[in-house]
Amino acid sequence: MNNSYLGLVEQTFNFPQEGIEVKNGDLLFNGIDYKALVKKHGTPLKVTYLPKIGMNINKAKQYFANAMRKYKYDAQYFYTYCTKSSHFSFVVEEALKHDVHLETSFAYDIDIINQLYKRRKITKDINIVCNGFKQKNYTSRIAKLINSGFKNVIPVLDNKEELNMYKRSIKTKEPFKIGIRIAAEEEPTFPFYTSRLGIRAKDVLEFYVDEIEGNEEKFQLKMLHIFLNKGIKDDIYYWSELRKSINLYCQLKKICPELDSLNIGGGFPIKHSLAFEYDYQFMINEIVSTIKSACKKARVPVPHIYTEFGSYTVGESMAHIYSVIGEKRQNDRETWYMIDSSFITTLPDTWGIGEKFLMLPINKWNNEYQRVVLGGITCDGHDYYDSEEHINEVFLPKIKNDNGNGNGVGEVKQKGSDDDDEPLYVGFFHTGAYQDQISGYGGIKHCLIPSPKHVILEYNKNGELEDWVYAKEQSAQSMLKILGYLK
Repeated sequence: MNNSYLGLVEQTFNFPQEGIEVKNGDLLFNGIDYKALVKKHGTPLKVTYLPKIGMNINKAKQYFANAMRKYKYDAQYFYTYCTKSSHFSFVVEEALKHDVHLETSFAYDIDIINQLYKRRKITKDINIVCNGFKQKNYTSRIAKLINSGFKNVIPVLDNKEELNMYKRSIKTKEPFKIGIRIAAEEEPTFPFYTSRLGIRAKDVLEFYVDEIEGNEEKFQLKMLHIFLNKGIKDDIYYWSELRKSINLYCQLKKICPELDSLNIGGGFPIKHSLAFEYDYQFMINEIVSTIKSACKKARVPVPHIYTEFGSYTVGESMAHIYSVIGEKRQNDRETWYMIDSSFITTLPDTWGIGEKFLMLPINKWNNEYQRVVLGGITCDGHDYYDSEEHINEVFLPKIKNDNGNGNGVGEVKQKGSDDDDEPLYVGFFHTGAYQDQISGYGGIKHCLIPSPKHVILEYNKNGELEDWVYAKEQSAQSMLKILGYLK
């Protein structure tokens, strides 16, 4: 029986998989030799593989094109990237290369829009969907954007009072566009019955008749918007909420001819385990078919479909790589692998909401394996990672392949105790969405753990893959300056 880590994976999953293979005991991910990157840049290390962004965008576009062709769906599909998943310029600009539109969620997003226009990355024809509960600094920026000639900006009303702000501040000859967010019913396991965001579904028709109808020369309702926290999943809850929004669209369309778009939000899952299975084409076929059937029954034209894919767009483009710097056995059952960073500071979703990522060793795949718990180097007892998405355990190669290294309870085996012993490198993949935004990029971290070096991978004009350093590891001086110890 093969007791190597590679053998365990081959026995448990269909392996190798698309973009994931092992050569000579080392991992190749998207064809990238991550051990070579580690040897060059060290750990902890963040790696962004920009080509993956365009690959996922184009896949989704093709899925929708296939579905619309299959069901003879006579309207358009608009792929919208929600900037809150990653605001970095290199991410947004890479997405824009693939003809996407943008979704915003706060006032400062509009400043990003203006910078993109100044840098000629977008034109004033781009669709911009403005979501969120909006304060004056947000609505005023939206109004200025529309007044400056961005004709496809759609502020999505989160409450009834929001419309009054645009009535006062938007001064265009042509009627400006608005959308309405429907307050979705939350899934049964959620602590609240209805989303705090949006207008109650039963109030939408009345609100349209009272506040919008008859003002078409000034503003027009163009979009209905729904977003479900659970994401796009093949279950009763998702299909029930989607049908409610489609039925509301059909009712409104009969009295509001300007309404022509349905925004179904985001929520495409990404791969967080080797056991991941999701039929994207099936789900999109069902969504398109469901919308068309409802509209046909109601005898109204089908809407343009908008999606707001954030995690799906950027999530699979990033990886976090750590070195195992120590092995500790604290009792007869628990073996700790200590990493050279912190989960709380670099992958906060693992700590805050129990998120699981695709975790794989970079090297030593031919070594025997053991059950371990990964520990960060903060003094916080919750700084650990102990389960995969498909199983409540973590297995990794033994640091030294000798059928047990003899460490007793409480003993520590430090990296470098054997000059010939290469450290074990562990990678967390598909970490590109939200982690930097939640942890606070470049700020003060728990226990003053520094932000790791960040390396970007992209193809040059000659088609060669290049790596360049976007940010060095955070220094003590930069943190002391933020804290007021240095001027």
